[in-house]
Amino acid sequence: MPISGGSDPSSAADDVAVQRTWRKPPALSSVGPRIAAYLEQFLAGSGFDRAPWIAVIFASGILAWFALGAAWQWLAGIGAGLLLAIAAGALLRGLDDRILLRQTLITIGLVFAAGIVTVWIRSELVGADPIARPTVERVQGYVLEREDQPARERIRLVLAVRDSESGQSRKIRINVPVEKADVAVAEGAIVKLRARLMPPASPMLPGAYDFARTAWFQGLAATGSLVGDIELIEAAEGGGRIPQIQRILSGHVRERVDGSAGTIAAAFASGDRGGIAEADEVAMRDAGLTHLLSISGLHVSAVIAAAYLVALKLLALIPAIALRVRLPIAAATVGAVAGIGYTLLTGAEVPTVRSCVAAMLVLIALAMGRDALSLRMVAMAAMFVMLLWPESVVGPSFQMSFSAVIAIVALSTSGPVKSFLAPREESWLIRSGRRVLMLFITGLVIEIALMPIVLFHFHRAGVYGAFANVFAIPLVTFISMPLIAFSLFLDLLGLGAPVWWLVERSLDLLLAIAHWTSAQPGSVKLMPQMSHLTIALFALGSLWLALWTGKARLLGFMPILAASMLLMATPVPDLLIGRDGRHVGVTMDGERLLSLRNSRSSYARDNLMELASVSSDPVPMAEWPDARCSTEFCLLNIERGTRDWTILMARNRDLIEERALAAACEQSDIVIADRYLPASCKPRWLKADRGFLQEHGGLSIDLKAERITAVSATQGEHGWWRGSAD
Repeated sequence: MPISGGSDPSSAADDVAVQRTWRKPPALSSVGPRIAAYLEQFLAGSGFDRAPWIAVIFASGILAWFALGAAWQWLAGIGAGLLLAIAAGALLRGLDDRILLRQTLITIGLVFAAGIVTVWIRSELVGADPIARPTVERVQGYVLEREDQPARERIRLVLAVRDSESGQSRKIRINVPVEKADVAVAEGAIVKLRARLMPPASPMLPGAYDFARTAWFQGLAATGSLVGDIELIEAAEGGGRIPQIQRILSGHVRERVDGSAGTIAAAFASGDRGGIAEADEVAMRDAGLTHLLSISGLHVSAVIAAAYLVALKLLALIPAIALRVRLPIAAATVGAVAGIGYTLLTGAEVPTVRSCVAAMLVLIALAMGRDALSLRMVAMAAMFVMLLWPESVVGPSFQMSFSAVIAIVALSTSGPVKSFLAPREESWLIRSGRRVLMLFITGLVIEIALMPIVLFHFHRAGVYGAFANVFAIPLVTFISMPLIAFSLFLDLLGLGAPVWWLVERSLDLLLAIAHWTSAQPGSVKLMPQMSHLTIALFALGSLWLALWTGKARLLGFMPILAASMLLMATPVPDLLIGRDGRHVGVTMDGERLLSLRNSRSSYARDNLMELASVSSDPVPMAEWPDARCSTEFCLLNIERGTRDWTILMARNRDLIEERALAAACEQSDIVIADRYLPASCKPRWLKADRGFLQEHGGLSIDLKAERITAVSATQGEHGWWRGSAD
């Protein structure tokens, strides 16, 4: 007899089976499709635009080539990119609901690999092996470039010479005193001279400027200085060359405008910065106004915009043209010619070319009636530069210029800004106030975007740059540059003198703003070398904020927050050792820096101060009360962390009795010397003699963490590094 209220046994078993399936972990085969579905939905709903990100991935491939140290690693990076593309195409093939994800992964893989290939090919094509050792040679060469630097009382010549041993041609750069360089020694001349040559210098310290890398991509095998006089074998052919026109224009402007203002005016008119005094350059840098001295986006845009507007208004006054020609196209053509001419005249440097390309895209958009200000336009300009000069990606010029442009475009196209600047019924005073406030906000956003890059490359940044730029940018854009152009035009009629006086007053005001801003307390922020992880997180977060739309862009604050925490935790190195062992810096409490030698080299002193985050001049080691110095060595005891450190530093290359030296080394934790030390010298922790430093380069040491950072750690097997070969 069935029990009342009971259930079928088979039904109960099924219920138990169902319950058991809920307790099982999800099958691995179901995790992948779920993740893919989520990513597809995320990409589809987050305003994902591939064009800007293609440029970012391409730049990432280039940066990966510089970060990876060996050929097998570069091949592995290329293989990883291709493998990602192949895997995405194979695994997601046939899934119509995963089209966006599949295309994205394939694009990432192929573009990343293409970035590595591009910079690798560029390195092989243009890289020049440096000379093996310092030498004095008598050479005969063809002048490729001439750069006048009157502020430093010298002229720089780039020569193509023939190697006496191999018979192959090579490029060298020679510094020539200004009084020994004849005007005829210009591009195209053939000269004979005796020069003291050096291989291009590697970074003095970890994080310092890598001139060897720059020289590699410029094709320079050596740099040096003139010994004796120059013999002119064959003068350059005269007439019409752009560098000669540039020098004539620069000299003409400096004749019309006196003093520092004249050197700034010459820089705006011709791109010639060689006459700017060091004090003015430092003031402009610490005030956040250095970008005004480099012919880039601001200057090219001002020239093109002025040419476009003038052409548009003048052509509109001619009915025969206005009724038959589309004026925006005609004006855009005039603007393009003016922009290209200005770019060539000012030297066609990478930032100028980048700005010119971007401006050409804007003109095309205006002529077609399209939106002229977009991130796609910036991405196209970036790809153009990276395809021609992929090495520029690791330089501050590329990073700063594109970061500023991306910040401006992302800010101006955001919803709140469009709403704030939207036309409305209000007085001209309130409307002007909105524009001024927006100019200040834009300057502030640019300063925030550029701060990590500036600190990474230069270890110092102007804090009040946003305030200085509010006044300086309108002054240069709407007053100084138009006045310079108008003065040059009036000089054709002999009537330019009054306007040149106004130019001088406006540029004196610019320099006054720079010097006043840089002199304010706390105007400069100093920072030791931040890690590559820190700057990478800053870049990732900033790009995410700029290139994404909607709520998804807020995720960019996470890497920025992590980078900020890492930045604040960046330690100041306790000990800095230059690549030659001669220049040593020890950081002390109270932002003081002890230096082993009171060097006359401002380059060495500035590097030690910047990487130690010290603004006051170093104190010579021999004058420090706790240091014991003889004519041969200095001995210093310092406390770091939980222990005392004894540092022995050689002051010269005088030979010392080996037994006495071995005893001194045995009692020291660190021994530093600019010569080879015998094997009997065995300090307790580190022997940084000439042999060690030639192999590893300059050192930055954190004694508390007992961590050594060497220049060689970031060089790998790239062609410009010759550390282990010396």
